Amino acid sequence: MAFILSIFPIILLIYLMVKRNALPSYVALPWIAVVVLMIHLAYFGTDIATISANVTASLVAVQTPITVIFGAILFNKFSEMSGVTNVLRRWLGNINPNPVAQLMIIGWAFTFMIEGASGFGTPAAIAAPILVGLGFNPIKVAVLALIMNSVPVSFGAVGTPTWFGFGPLNLTESEILSIGSMSALIHSFAAFVIPLMALRAIVSWKEIRQNIVFIYISVFACVMPYLVIAQFNYEFPSLVGGAIGLLISVFAANRNIGLVKMENHLDSNAVTQKQVFKALLPTGMLIGILIITRLQQLPFKGWMNDSTTWFATHIGSLGDFEISHGLIFSLKNIFDTSVSASYKLLYVPALIPFIVTVLVAIPLFSMSWTQTREIFGDSLRRSKNPFIALVGALIMVNLMLVGGDASMVKTIGKTFADATGEHWTLFSSYLGAVGAFFSGSNTVSNLTFGSVQLSTAEITGLSTALVLALQSVGGAMGNMVCINNIVAVSSVLGTNNQEGNIIKQTVLPMFVYGVIAALVALFIIPLFFNV
Repeated sequence: MAFILSIFPIILLIYLMVKRNALPSYVALPWIAVVVLMIHLAYFGTDIATISANVTASLVAVQTPITVIFGAILFNKFSEMSGVTNVLRRWLGNINPNPVAQLMIIGWAFTFMIEGASGFGTPAAIAAPILVGLGFNPIKVAVLALIMNSVPVSFGAVGTPTWFGFGPLNLTESEILSIGSMSALIHSFAAFVIPLMALRAIVSWKEIRQNIVFIYISVFACVMPYLVIAQFNYEFPSLVGGAIGLLISVFAANRNIGLVKMENHLDSNAVTQKQVFKALLPTGMLIGILIITRLQQLPFKGWMNDSTTWFATHIGSLGDFEISHGLIFSLKNIFDTSVSASYKLLYVPALIPFIVTVLVAIPLFSMSWTQTREIFGDSLRRSKNPFIALVGALIMVNLMLVGGDASMVKTIGKTFADATGEHWTLFSSYLGAVGAFFSGSNTVSNLTFGSVQLSTAEITGLSTALVLALQSVGGAMGNMVCINNIVAVSSVLGTNNQEGNIIKQTVLPMFVYGVIAALVALFIIPLFFNV
């Protein structure tokens, strides 16, 4: 009975989000959180104080992802209203007339970089319309955009799926770094195949073979720095890898390296170098600020994470409120329990770099007060639904972790472990994909199933870092078949009632991705890691 009641909320959540007239995540997730709460009260007999403490902690913890989402949306909205996005569209579409070059530069490298900076559906919203504007079929573009936007996703929005998605598991810094490192290696092997499958949605195998040198130049230009950076950082592998890959891809395309030469009908004077430089300046600032504030050799990271208490007060039964020198806001001993939660105002990648970058860039682009107000107002409105969804997800996950060895996730993990044993690595990425399928987010998938994966790994004796890396990879590859993402990109491109057609074309690449992940986990990871 314990297993049935533990797995029931997850099954119900999947049903609610994939049925005909499916509920959106911001409706389904809060309701499932209520279901989990009721199960705790009615069956597990959990006391009110523990439940209330975990709900309160979730409300504090949700500030981390929602401020990152707000910052990403704000940056994207600024780019649209300032004309940055339009300049980049004209520039990227005007580099080389070869369709393979255009698809790799915009659909792969540019998307890679935007995913690293913003995530949360932004890459498809920006890249797909550029490709359609160049004359590609909207439905085929939707398929390509969904398949391409998979490799960088585990480190999307400055690594949010990795460092926040596994946050409730209370992992050490080195454990999170190991997860990111393994995730990047698995993704890097998938990058040999997945971009080719994405290109096949639009061009023929003959065109792919003819331009294969350029394709792999673009792939490796993104993946190599991405893989290297992931060995010591889990926040900007995709952002920096995408930026380097974009520059190298543009350089190679300009010189027609590895491409079949085609007659150029493009207007080479459409965008000036000065316009391109100015349009790329905000993204350059974003990357620069991130690097400066994340490098261990510089003092800024230490300052921003300084937990030395600056101010403290007791707020009755609610708990102890503290502010540190690094402006870390903490609520401890909530309702006289051991539950605590905190928010790092300076270190969470929201205020710095997104909001700071936008505030600096607004006068540089001579934007009016009315435009500035619209940028911030619209970003706040668009953050509302993700906020509600994430509150529901965090409450659900935190409550499912309550109970120690008798918790809901431990019960599920033990059952999975008994059923699959040491072969769980063959299936774990697909569980991550299921999470992304119904939630539309690698972050939410990791929040939802990370604890289940950890429990299963511990019981079976498998490497916890490897299993969690497979979970993260699964959440990334699940973006290909995610209903929310398919609806979003279809809406942007104006393709109505094509969701079924699109998902039929993306499910095979997702399945192949999972096979690659399992093979790399079994045969490649042990060569480089002690698992």
